[in-house]
Amino acid sequence: MANPIPRSAVFAAVLALLLLAPPSLAATDVPFIVAHKKASLKRLKSGAERVLVSIDIYNQGSSIAYDVSLSDDSWSQEVFDVVSGNTSQSWERLDSGGLLSHSFELEAKEKGMFFGAPAVIKFRIPTKAPLQLAYSTPILPLDILAERPPEKKFEWAKRLLAKYGSLISVISIVVLFVYLIATPSKSGAAKGSKKRR
Repeated sequence: MANPIPRSAVFAAVLALLLLAPPSLAATDVPFIVAHKKASLKRLKSGAERVLVSIDIYNQGSSIAYDVSLSDDSWSQEVFDVVSGNTSQSWERLDSGGLLSHSFELEAKEKGMFFGAPAVIKFRIPTKAPLQLAYSTPILPLDILAERPPEKKFEWAKRLLAKYGSLISVISIVVLFVYLIATPSKSGAAKGSKKRR
């Protein structure tokens, strides 16, 4: 029967391989693009509804991304009009650890649910000729021109009180306790003034 290899020897061999591995295997010198797409609805007094879209592009990699271009073609011209900004944008470069932001505003023409696709980001790595692709996060479904009941005047106060009511009561009890301990009582002050006479 063959002798099994001790675990300590296997552990030492794996540790030696990890420590002696060339640095090029451990870390690659490329950009890593992360993009976050957000959309929010804004109801106008005229009854129209606008969609505010913002896209943040982060370079989490260790090198610069060149010829960065953003394209968000998920907004059909039959459903939306561009009010301000563009649905596409280009930049010369995005440094390592850098951030690029782009926003635009649309006005909805039709009522209904809208499911937006991720935006496409193209960029170039100096060591590779073809363009690289990255995708943003998708947005949550938007219920455009939906019937919403009018919000009452103090509805926001009720929501805050329901959410943070217990915290407010605990803090106010602690503050009241500290106030009672820190301030001298009137009867003690009166007794002190009698003794001085």
